[in-house]
Amino acid sequence: MLNTPVPVLEVGGTHVTAALVDPAARELMGEAVREPLPAQGSAGEILGGIAAAAARIEAPPGACWGVAMPGPFDYEAGIGLFKGVGKFESLYGVDVGAELKRRLHPAPATLRFLNDADAFGIGEAVAGAAVGHTRSVCITLGSGVGSAFLDQGQPVNDGPLVPPDGSVHLLSYGGRPLEETVSRRGIRAAYARAALDDPDVVPDVRAIAELARAGDRHAWAVLDHAFRALGAVLAPWLARFEATALVVGGSIAASWDLIEGPLRAGVDAVPHTGLGGKMVFRTAEHPCDAPLLGAAWWAAQPQPATAGGR
Repeated sequence: MLNTPVPVLEVGGTHVTAALVDPAARELMGEAVREPLPAQGSAGEILGGIAAAAARIEAPPGACWGVAMPGPFDYEAGIGLFKGVGKFESLYGVDVGAELKRRLHPAPATLRFLNDADAFGIGEAVAGAAVGHTRSVCITLGSGVGSAFLDQGQPVNDGPLVPPDGSVHLLSYGGRPLEETVSRRGIRAAYARAALDDPDVVPDVRAIAELARAGDRHAWAVLDHAFRALGAVLAPWLARFEATALVVGGSIAASWDLIEGPLRAGVDAVPHTGLGGKMVFRTAEHPCDAPLLGAAWWAAQPQPATAGGR
């Protein structure tokens, strides 16, 4: 029923968030709750942490839960495929769906998993900065570059209009993986090379942004280069997908005042895309809640969508 609260979970690298979402209003019902998650823990410890967060919300019995998970993960089968990614490796081959069904109380009717970047994008497409745009691209900037290509709120993860797997992080810039230029580690490494005598003492991106605002030319140049590079890499795909909105979230998006200009310039510098001022560039309206709203939208669909996970 449209008025029935939808329980959702967002699983991150160090925490899990649980909430109830009003599917009609497309907003959270009360406060979301967070629990720490031991990314290097045993399967039982990780699943127990997720269940502990779920227990703190008043989920209706027999509900369909939406669960936003990072990859690699088999989203249709609900099975972990984490290997060589530095987190959740004890869940490799584990039927996470079955294990959570056993641990959640009251028992859910089903769980619908989706990629966490897709969940963020859906949230912004149905209730945030991409509302009103038939096709949009939503990216998250933090430890890596997450991405979602949305067609009428539905993620598109394959085909000729999107990058492989719909994943911008698989693209390259200057012959190197994009995330070596545009990510927390890429930006910090570039600043260390440009400005520091001791490369072992590197400020975080937030501090680098503050230095740029204060007039540090090295900090400004590093950020300008990173976001121009991102725009240049995205431009052909924005054009191919015929997107009219680019939405940016993630922890680094807090420095939107330093991102928007170089990002626009990077997109505009790529010739023959036909974008020519047609794109809307926006920061996320729901930087924290969008994945929860997206997971609820996914769970509330009459049947599982076919473009689902990665």
